[in-house]
Amino acid sequence: MSALAATAGFALADEVVATPIGPPPPAPDVPMPPPPPPVLPPEGDPPPVMPPVTDPGFPPPVSDPPPLQTAVPFGKPHARRLREIYRSAGWPCCDTIEVELLAGGFLERVRSALGHETLRVTDAGIARIATTLTVNRAALSPHEALVERVAREMTRGGRIAWRGLGLRARLPPLEEGGKPRWCMARPDVFSIRNTSVEAYAHPIVHEVKVSRADLLGDLRKPDKRAAYLDLGGECWYVLGNDAKGRCIASPDEIPAECGVMVFEGERLVVARAAVHRAFERIPFSVWLALAKAQPVAGFEDDVQDLLI
Repeated sequence: MSALAATAGFALADEVVATPIGPPPPAPDVPMPPPPPPVLPPEGDPPPVMPPVTDPGFPPPVSDPPPLQTAVPFGKPHARRLREIYRSAGWPCCDTIEVELLAGGFLERVRSALGHETLRVTDAGIARIATTLTVNRAALSPHEALVERVAREMTRGGRIAWRGLGLRARLPPLEEGGKPRWCMARPDVFSIRNTSVEAYAHPIVHEVKVSRADLLGDLRKPDKRAAYLDLGGECWYVLGNDAKGRCIASPDEIPAECGVMVFEGERLVVARAAVHRAFERIPFSVWLALAKAQPVAGFEDDVQDLLI
């Protein structure tokens, strides 16, 4: 009996499990809350508030490279370096100027048998040097052109000439028995003889004037004239012409201790000779300044004509 009841119970349980489960009953209606009343804007200006803080962000990790510069720059430092390398052994400085000259084709690297690398000016560099020289000559002011003319005349006469030197000169004391004064003189042209005997050097100072106002202002400075006379055995004033082709001054306006040179046509002529003073020994400071400076080129230009 008990076994029959157990069998009937298991059969009833199987029917309950096999019966499909339907959808859940609907939920009871829930009342919706009423909508909030609209917020009216306040009257007048709103209170100040801090603006929102925004993150500007970061640039992308990889940016586009700058555009390549196709034209290689060439300025005064490049022209000066080309001239220096042309008249030197060509040892490189390894700076940006040489990099740009190499990139422009004005220089080339030459490696010796020992492995040393030097620089040589190419044909394009030679042409560029000649072009810059022509431009520089065309851009010379009347004063610079006359200074160049006087310096060339001195070298043609067998002398060594310098332009734009700063030389230490001694001035007489202001009162008798006082200490001598010193100043820096800058003559337009300073020249000496090409000799190996110091007593025969015969230094000469040339002061070039192309403006009458500049000349009159210079004549009112006796210390400047005294400095020139201290530096050289002779002091000359070279007078240019004005816009009408007339000399800017007469020789009588120049102090008697100085010589005068003027233009006659295209030639420099002596209007009055300078007073020659004995000058046995050039000061060491002057020799040192001459050693540091570059003399005017072209001392033996006439000698080269004999080789043709």
